[in-house]
Amino acid sequence: MTLQKVLSYIRRAVDDYRMIEPGDRIAVGISGGKDSLTLLYGLHGLMRFYPAPFQIHAVTVDLGFDNLNLQEIQQLCDRLQIPYTIVKTDIANIIFQERKESNPCSLCAKMRKGALNEAIKAVGCNKVAYAHHKDDVVETMLMSLIFEGRFHTFRPVTYLDRMDLTVIRPLMYMSEADVVGFVNKFQVPVVKSPCPADGNTKREYVKELLKQLNQENPGVKERMFTAIQKGNLEGWRDYNGKQ
Repeated sequence: MTLQKVLSYIRRAVDDYRMIEPGDRIAVGISGGKDSLTLLYGLHGLMRFYPAPFQIHAVTVDLGFDNLNLQEIQQLCDRLQIPYTIVKTDIANIIFQERKESNPCSLCAKMRKGALNEAIKAVGCNKVAYAHHKDDVVETMLMSLIFEGRFHTFRPVTYLDRMDLTVIRPLMYMSEADVVGFVNKFQVPVVKSPCPADGNTKREYVKELLKQLNQENPGVKERMFTAIQKGNLEGWRDYNGKQ
């Protein structure tokens, strides 16, 4: 997977859903994982030739785990000349020590997003780019069907009116396998999540389920993604541009 191919996926998503406008200041939420770092590389490359000029600013919410090392990410941002902000929090201590949450993911996500959004506004950004790829889109839809009984997934573009902030998802056309291929080829400095709940969630269950379905029925993931695009979900368009 080449950087040029990554850029083509991102350019297509940005154009199809009009994610970027001239003068945008876009925060890139950096977890340290493969997806967010691929997005950072991609948006940095897009900046060089996209007709609507924009800037990016990398932001990481440090949950407070002792074994999180962000030095390589800082070095990467310095090399790419991308401003990088690390937000220190006590979220890990609150969730795992004070509250001792048995199902920590929902509360953690809420607190992490709150801290991220505040930091984004503080550095003067009007948009934030999340690194959700095609597999995430389909997995979220399956989770919604299985656990909530509705056909739903997140939108490519979402406006948060309370924060006056727009969320964009430029990796939505890129598969997780493509992300892995890019990270391996370019030796991207991925930081493993120190969270004790990592890999033990409903999403991981659905990820394995989708993997099995796709092995037994090749192409099912792509057909599910097409169903989302054509399913009249708010914020989505089909291949003919209808919404």
